[in-house]
Order: sequence, then C-alpha cells, then structure tokens
Amino acid sequence: MKRTARDPVFLKNLIKLTLPIAFQSMMLAAVAAGDAIMLGRLDQDSMTAVSLAALIQFVQNSFFAAVTGTLVILGAQYRGKGDERTLDDLFAMSLRIAGIIGVVFFLACTFIPHLLMCLFTNDPLLREIGAGYLKIAAWSYLIAGISQCCLASMKIIDHASRSAWISSGAVVINILLNAVFIFGLFGFPALGAKGAACATVAARVIELVWSLVSSYQKTFLRPRLKALLSHKRALFRDFLKCALPILGAWLLWGIGLTVYTSIMGHLGREAAAANSISAVVRDLMCCLCNGISAAGGILVGNELGKGKLDLGREYGDRLAVLSFVSGGITTALVLAVTPFVTRFMKLTDEARSYLVWMLVIMSVYIAARAVNTIVINGIFAAGGDTAFDMYSLSVVMWGVAVPLSLLGAFVFHWPVLVVFSCTCLDEIVKIPWVMAHYKRYKWVKDLTRERTD
Repeated sequence: MKRTARDPVFLKNLIKLTLPIAFQSMMLAAVAAGDAIMLGRLDQDSMTAVSLAALIQFVQNSFFAAVTGTLVILGAQYRGKGDERTLDDLFAMSLRIAGIIGVVFFLACTFIPHLLMCLFTNDPLLREIGAGYLKIAAWSYLIAGISQCCLASMKIIDHASRSAWISSGAVVINILLNAVFIFGLFGFPALGAKGAACATVAARVIELVWSLVSSYQKTFLRPRLKALLSHKRALFRDFLKCALPILGAWLLWGIGLTVYTSIMGHLGREAAAANSISAVVRDLMCCLCNGISAAGGILVGNELGKGKLDLGREYGDRLAVLSFVSGGITTALVLAVTPFVTRFMKLTDEARSYLVWMLVIMSVYIAARAVNTIVINGIFAAGGDTAFDMYSLSVVMWGVAVPLSLLGAFVFHWPVLVVFSCTCLDEIVKIPWVMAHYKRYKWVKDLTRERTD
C-alpha cells in the first residue's frame, strides 16, 4: 500500500485513462439527459415514454457490456503479457457476438414494439409514443455493438482518448439532431419522440463509421478477416467464463432497474416523470466512478497479465481507497445540482416535489454505488473475479430490494418516496459484503494462457 501511494507511474496512468473514460461516460449519459430535457420542454408524456422505451436499449447494453467487458478484462492481461495475436482473436470474437445481439434486438423492436412497451407501463398513450420511438431506434440497436467493441479495444491499447473523442462527437451530433428533429428546426418537421429516435440512429451511424476508420490506423486493433472466420476453442471457453457472469450480473442489475422503473411507472405519471429525471441525474453522476473503475481495472489487469501479482494487489488497494473518495464527491454533486434540476424541468407541482426528495435519497445511494462500481467492476473484474457481482445482485437486489419494492407498491401501498427508497437499498446493503470479499484477494489472478499455434 505504501509503495503504491508513492508510485507516480500508477497515478499518472490512472489519471490519463480515467479522464477520457469518465468524459466518455458523461457524454453517453448526456444523450439520455438531452432527450429528457428537450422532450421535457415539449411535454411530460413524451419525455416519460421515451425514458421507458430506452430501457430496451439498456437491456441490450447489458449484453454488450458482457462482450466488451470481457474484451477489456482479457485484453488488458494479454496486452500486459505482450500477446498481440491473442488480442486480435479476442477482438474478432467480440465483434461476432455483438453482431448477433444487435440483430436480435433489431428484430424485436421492429416487429413487437407495443408488446415491449407493455412491460413498462399500462398507460395507452405512453405505450403508443414509446412504440413509435422503438421502431425507428431499432436501426441504431442493429449496429451499436460493432462500434462498442471498437471503442472498447481502443481503451486497452492506449487510445482511450480516441475512444472518448468518437463517443463524445457522436453524442454532440445526437444532441444537436435531437433539437432539429424534436422541435422541427431549419425547416424539418417537428417529430417529437420519433425525432429523438431519428437523431439516435444518425449518431450511431456516424459513430460506427468513425470507429471503423480509426481502427485501420497504425497501432489500432482492426477487424481481420482471418480472425473473424476462425474459432479458438480454448480462448472461447476463457471468454465465456468471464462473459457469462458479467452477462448474468448485468441482466440481474438491468432487469432489476427495469423492474424499479416499471414499479414507479405504475404509481402514476408524476412518479414516473420524477423517477425518469432522477435516473438521468444518477447516470450523469456515476461518470467519475465509471472512469476510475474502467481505468483502474485496465492498470491492475496489465500487471496481473505480466505475472506481477503483488503489484496488481497493491494497485487494487489504492483503488479501494479512491472508491470511497469518489463516493463522497458524487454525493456532494447530487445535492448541489438538485435545486437547478428541479427548477429547470417542466413538471407538475406533485412531480417536482417527488423529484426533490428522490434526489436527496439518491445522494446516499450514489455514494454506495461509487464504492461498489470501482471495487467490483474495476478491481474484481481485472482478475477475472466476475461471478461475485452476479451472486451479490441475486441476494441484495433480487432477494431484498426488488421484493420489498413490489410489496410496498402493490400490497402495502406505501407512499411513492418510501417505495423509491426501497429501490435504492441494494447498493447500500451490499457494501460490507463487497469489502469482506475484497480482503480475501481471490481476484489476484493471471488469466492468460500460452498460445499453442
């Protein structure tokens, strides 16, 4: 621990990676914020419907996160080892899997959008608006996985800044086109919620083209036909060993958040609207811990892949301390922005009152989430300890928070804010378990294998 605290290389590399990744995370969250703000200025129903419909994308991103997360975990270790050929194989494998996922979600959103919206709300108007959004946004879901794999590969090979530029550029374009298509600027028709979907598709196309062009530059990973057509069984088993627990965790977490949103959506339009805005604030405020988690995980993984297990463990100790610092910062930020958020959005008095107290409750939740994100998704994942997240979510989210929220909303009919508090319990309850598991140091592992071809 003392050695790491004085290690200028670790701190320099952590900051170098954290800043672009955190900025990229913030810009991605800004898309949802842009949709919410612009549609919120248009009308409350459009904003709420699109927020609910976007949960489909969230579920899809859970699958993509398993693919890109595994690419980063294994890729960081093989990068540290210096095995570039295996890194190429991992990249190709990720592209194949992400492409299949994109096709599945494209077909679902194109042919059964109304059925999907029924999962999130019983309001006919919200279902109709959301289904119209999904039919158009489906085209972006078709191609998103390819660009996500390209962007993830850039973080591994010291091009995190390029990844951030591409994502950020696509976000800026998305937000600008949101304004054009939603409100009908420059002679375009005002499309409302469908305009937000059109902007998303256009931005995703630009992001994909930019990612692919960048990938063919020197020192970047690029799609290689030979690797795309080959199948490495041993590597695929390693990939699945990491990816399946990540997928399980993301689905448990993603579906859990979807259940939370569905519960709030069934408590009335005011509760749904306030919850939608609080979710946007939550995602924006998690950018710092997301950046530290991803950057720290890469640095720890590099050392573990080199076989320097003691140094990797020391880096993990430093990140664990930073997780609590990050939590305190995000709590302060949520409380600071609460007055501005509640005054800016066009809401009913009841919805505004809900939002104020939801953000106060979230200020506690967000600190716990920062700690858990950095320790679980950064430190544990770096050594391939991806199963813990899935197990902990099964217990604290699905064993405690989800049942309690359902009972509170539909059986005991608790007040809206009490139900919302129940949806925030999982991250807080999980911290003691997370830190106890951390101290066992089971995550300190070298995951690489020698090539046999």
